[in-house]
Amino acid sequence: MGISIKNLNKVYPNGNHALKDINLEIPTGMFGLLGPNGAGKSTLMRILVALMEPSSGKVDICGYDLMKQRKEIRAILGYLPQDFRFFAKYKTYEFLDYAARLSGITRKSVRKQAVDEMLENVGLFDVRDRYANKLSGGMKRRLGIAQALIHHPKVIIVDEPTTGLDPEERIRFRNLLSEASENDVTIILSTHIVGDISSTCNCMALMNKGEVSFYGAPQDMLKQAEGKVWRIRVSGDELHKVDKLYPVISTIPLGTGWEVQVVADEVKGYDAESYPPNLEHAYVYYMENKLNRWTND
Repeated sequence: MGISIKNLNKVYPNGNHALKDINLEIPTGMFGLLGPNGAGKSTLMRILVALMEPSSGKVDICGYDLMKQRKEIRAILGYLPQDFRFFAKYKTYEFLDYAARLSGITRKSVRKQAVDEMLENVGLFDVRDRYANKLSGGMKRRLGIAQALIHHPKVIIVDEPTTGLDPEERIRFRNLLSEASENDVTIILSTHIVGDISSTCNCMALMNKGEVSFYGAPQDMLKQAEGKVWRIRVSGDELHKVDKLYPVISTIPLGTGWEVQVVADEVKGYDAESYPPNLEHAYVYYMENKLNRWTND
């Protein structure tokens, strides 16, 4: 059933307009919410999990009205916030048992089985007796997703889940989410890391300054950047000039100079060759050109 968001606004008491007329249809499966820090992603997440009230607008989650049926929505929701903390006094299995109790699994035998299965699924069964706050960063993040999944929710919201994880843990984490999304579940993955979106999500939105700048499939965003990525070769002195003229994606040492990838509608004054874009190129192109943060006068 997914999530329907209509004309959603959030204005803080200090006048900061954090969300401006957000309209989104979020289907089942993995949905990517991409954008820089401060784009409004966390504000939107906190509203969707009923931790914050919007200033105006309507949100429907799996047929429930967020403003009127918060209790019902919380029962079908799993949430992993960006700044998730563990209680120092709990061992790993005790913490997950506590999370299971909070989510409504009251029978002890059912809870024990659910906890053991979940620890197995996220690869933490061997450290079940270790205190949760003594786990490594990657293990903590896996325990975080375990508490979000323990009651088999219909909607799972994860906020910046892979920040600070090494590549192996990041892939492992994304695989956990992908497996969960196969069961008719809606998963919102909010991140500023493009790789998290490009490898897992069929549908996505790009947020900037409280607004939705793009909505659709990652491939559609990619198409917008075709013919907008350029490879140019410059000397060391020219590198600083290029950096001021165009958004630079990468610089690679090449002989006495540099090979530079830039995104722009066109490149003047350099011998530039077109280069096939990836989603990161498309993201930078959107942020710098489409959203008028960069001008090439």
